[in-house]
Amino acid sequence: LKLQTQFLSLPLQAKMSRPVQARRLEGTEKNIWVEFVKLAATHSTVNLGQGFPDFPPPDFLTEAFVRALSGENHMLHQYTRGFGHPPLVKILAQFFGKLLGRDLDPMTNVMVTVGAYQALFCCFQAFVDEGDEVIIIEPFFDCYEPMVKMAGGTPVFVPLRPKAPKDGKLMSSADWQLDPAELTSKFSKQTKAIVLNSPNNPLGKVFSRGELKLIADLCVKHDVLCISDEVYEWLVYDGKEHIRIASLQGMWDRTVTIGSAGKTFSATGWKVGWTVGPNRLLQHLRTIHQNSVYLCATVAQEAVAQGFQRELELYGKPESYFIQLPKELQQKRDWLVQSLDAVGMKPIVPEGTYFLVADISKFKSDVPDVPDSDEPYDSRFAKWMVKNKGLAAIPLSAFYCGAHKKNYNHFIRFCFAKEEATLKAANDILQKWKQEKTSP
Repeated sequence: LKLQTQFLSLPLQAKMSRPVQARRLEGTEKNIWVEFVKLAATHSTVNLGQGFPDFPPPDFLTEAFVRALSGENHMLHQYTRGFGHPPLVKILAQFFGKLLGRDLDPMTNVMVTVGAYQALFCCFQAFVDEGDEVIIIEPFFDCYEPMVKMAGGTPVFVPLRPKAPKDGKLMSSADWQLDPAELTSKFSKQTKAIVLNSPNNPLGKVFSRGELKLIADLCVKHDVLCISDEVYEWLVYDGKEHIRIASLQGMWDRTVTIGSAGKTFSATGWKVGWTVGPNRLLQHLRTIHQNSVYLCATVAQEAVAQGFQRELELYGKPESYFIQLPKELQQKRDWLVQSLDAVGMKPIVPEGTYFLVADISKFKSDVPDVPDSDEPYDSRFAKWMVKNKGLAAIPLSAFYCGAHKKNYNHFIRFCFAKEEATLKAANDILQKWKQEKTSP
């Protein structure tokens, strides 16, 4: 009775004194999207920040989703094969086999993931050990760095370096280039992988065959894996060619190629991605996948499979969505380029993707610099812009490692994959801002 009385007198919610956070999470807590999505939702009237279209997916895709959802095959509401819905992996193997010029086994050379994001997570978890180095080309999609660290690896950064264009032309994303000697110096015995993102988010750079060959030759020489993030593969402009690094000599056996139905079919919320590569690599991704999310939504996979079936039949024809969408986006890109240039916010013309980076140097008088601030200038500028002008964009420094953020802190990234009305509203804000700056 005495023990029972003592037990009942203990506090019901005793606090834990031991640490609860796993070491792998240290330094990875902050996320640019959490902060800026909240800011945009609170303040912006025009959101050109986060990379998603505000126009619908093509009719053929949504109709396929409705058929899958309401059709007679009730099994589409149940679990499907964990590593990919059979109709989807079969058409992906057929489609990418055609592009890569090789026979792909849908069961071993393709794996479906919860968006390209989970595909990246699987790669880092499957391949990277404590002490391994992973080369990341800057600017980079921001999740690469924390995902490498969470796997126990060490990110090694190499920047694309801008070269001023001639004759006063606008800078292009092609003017941002790797220094071959600098890249070569980053490879060592500790290098396990390099992450390639072409077309590149945030810059819109489409890596040339020569640049890809440089990377490929170094991978072969040092026996390094390549994680190739190609989610914007269809979104290239001005007649540029997207070259798949897995197609280069010596690269198939060491490359995992990542794709996304979200970017391919303008349906980012469906979260259907995939990996393509040799079984010797994908077998390890399957181990991570089966012990984390296990499988992806069956109905969405079925609809994406039907979308790819259509595109395979129309491949290379004018009515193909893969030809129509980049034409439409190139027009939107050109319109935003002209709009930004007209107000003095100098754009870097992208060769691909949803994104356009602009130089904000001429607008620095609106947001004075704070010399001793730990926060990069472009981050403060972007926060000020969304709060005071109602226009949301993302600071380019968010796509650099901590040591390099202040070297590239006078650019912001806009997304132009938006309805014409959205882009016009952004232009109206910029024009009004310009008038306010020039008026006495």
